[in-house]
Amino acid sequence: MLTAHRLGKRYGEKRVLRGVDLELPDGGFLVVTGPNGSGKTTLLRICAGLAAPTSGTVERRATRAELGYLGHEPLVYRELTALENLDLYGRLYRVPERRERIGMLLERFGLWEARHDRVAAYSRGMTQRLALCRVLLHDPALLVLDEPYTALDEAGAELLDDQLTELRGERTFLVSTHDPARVAPLASGRLALGT
Repeated sequence: MLTAHRLGKRYGEKRVLRGVDLELPDGGFLVVTGPNGSGKTTLLRICAGLAAPTSGTVERRATRAELGYLGHEPLVYRELTALENLDLYGRLYRVPERRERIGMLLERFGLWEARHDRVAAYSRGMTQRLALCRVLLHDPALLVLDEPYTALDEAGAELLDDQLTELRGERTFLVSTHDPARVAPLASGRLALGT
């Protein structure tokens, strides 16, 4: 599904990644770890096609429409409601039976009661839950998740655990985290980046 060879990235004089190799087969679950500044976010952005490497190559067999990316920004519109946000993304991705899928995801992530509230009124944790709904809405084959547990309370984290467990093996995952123990039971591989 995803292969990177001798991947490097520089920002001016600053080298962020150097000679990174990874192999992520279909149905795999690769966990990326490392201290702040080690290049986790940069690596995930390159693998998602959102940034270009300075050196090396990336091969991704998933098209943009088959990719679900969760970054540090939730990529939802604060002036819209949760329902309006997901309906917009559902139309962009031409999600079949979009209303049913939106309802199911909002219910699953505990946002059904707040579906008509503007995202601007959401807590950071609720916004993260909505971002996860957005990422899963079009049922992507490849999920690239950068610190998906950020801002989630324990209940939200358990909902995410359940979702990842349910999709494990059916989807391919590239996940960065500061808490690798949390996803260790799901992991098929681990890539540790240094500073």
